[in-house]
Amino acid sequence: MLLPDKNELAAILRRYRVWEHLVRAQPHDPARRRGLEDDAYTLCVLMGRRTVREAVIAAESYLETAQVAPWPPAERSGGA
Repeated sequence: MLLPDKNELAAILRRYRVWEHLVRAQPHDPARRRGLEDDAYTLCVLMGRRTVREAVIAAESYLETAQVAPWPPAERSGGA
Protein backbone atom coordinates (compact mmCIF):
# COMPACT_ATOMS: atom_id res chain seq x y z
CA MET A 1 0.00 0.00 0.00
CA LEU A 2 1.27 3.46 -0.84
CA LEU A 3 1.44 5.72 2.16
CA PRO A 4 0.52 9.41 2.02
CA ASP A 5 2.93 12.28 2.54
CA LYS A 6 3.11 12.84 6.27
CA ASN A 7 2.91 16.62 6.02
CA GLU A 8 -0.22 16.46 3.87
CA LEU A 9 -1.77 13.83 6.12
CA ALA A 10 -1.04 15.91 9.22
CA ALA A 11 -2.69 18.94 7.59
CA ILE A 12 -5.81 16.94 6.68
CA LEU A 13 -6.02 15.44 10.16
CA ARG A 14 -5.74 18.91 11.74
CA ARG A 15 -8.42 20.24 9.40
CA TYR A 16 -10.66 17.26 10.22
CA ARG A 17 -10.30 18.03 13.94
CA VAL A 18 -11.26 21.68 13.33
CA TRP A 19 -14.35 20.63 11.35
CA GLU A 20 -15.23 18.17 14.12
CA HIS A 21 -15.16 21.01 16.66
CA LEU A 22 -17.17 23.33 14.40
CA VAL A 23 -19.85 20.70 13.76
CA ARG A 24 -20.20 20.05 17.48
CA ALA A 25 -20.81 23.78 17.97
CA GLN A 26 -23.38 24.00 15.15
CA PRO A 27 -24.48 20.47 14.17
CA HIS A 28 -27.17 21.62 11.73
CA ASP A 29 -24.91 23.81 9.58
CA PRO A 30 -24.72 22.04 6.21
CA ALA A 31 -21.45 23.71 5.15
CA ARG A 32 -19.71 22.55 8.32
CA ARG A 33 -21.06 19.03 7.98
CA ARG A 34 -19.95 18.91 4.35
CA GLY A 35 -16.44 20.02 5.30
CA LEU A 36 -16.26 17.36 8.00
CA GLU A 37 -17.55 14.67 5.65
CA ASP A 38 -15.11 15.65 2.90
CA ASP A 39 -12.10 15.41 5.20
CA ALA A 40 -13.42 12.22 6.78
CA TYR A 41 -13.70 10.65 3.33
CA THR A 42 -10.20 11.83 2.41
CA LEU A 43 -8.75 10.30 5.59
CA CYS A 44 -10.49 6.99 4.88
CA VAL A 45 -9.14 6.88 1.32
CA LEU A 46 -5.60 7.91 2.28
CA MET A 47 -5.38 5.39 5.10
CA GLY A 48 -7.26 2.59 3.33
CA ARG A 49 -9.84 2.27 6.10
CA ARG A 50 -13.61 1.87 5.96
CA THR A 51 -14.56 4.04 8.92
CA VAL A 52 -13.41 7.47 9.96
CA ARG A 53 -12.53 6.24 13.44
CA GLU A 54 -10.22 3.58 11.99
CA ALA A 55 -8.73 6.13 9.57
CA VAL A 56 -8.01 8.66 12.32
CA ILE A 57 -6.37 6.01 14.51
CA ALA A 58 -4.29 4.78 11.56
CA ALA A 59 -3.30 8.33 10.61
CA GLU A 60 -2.25 9.19 14.16
CA SER A 61 -0.25 5.97 14.41
CA TYR A 62 1.43 6.58 11.05
CA LEU A 63 2.30 10.16 11.97
CA GLU A 64 3.90 9.03 15.23
CA THR A 65 6.44 6.91 13.34
CA ALA A 66 8.44 9.91 12.13
CA GLN A 67 8.63 13.63 12.58
CA VAL A 68 6.50 15.93 10.49
CA ALA A 69 8.08 19.08 9.12
CA PRO A 70 6.89 22.27 10.81
CA TRP A 71 4.19 24.35 9.18
CA PRO A 72 4.57 26.63 7.38
CA PRO A 73 7.65 25.19 5.69
CA ALA A 74 10.84 27.13 6.19
CA GLU A 75 11.82 29.28 3.25
CA ARG A 76 14.90 28.14 1.42
CA SER A 77 17.71 30.57 1.02
CA GLY A 78 19.93 30.88 -2.00
CA GLY A 79 19.47 31.69 -5.62
CA ALA A 80 18.40 29.67 -8.60
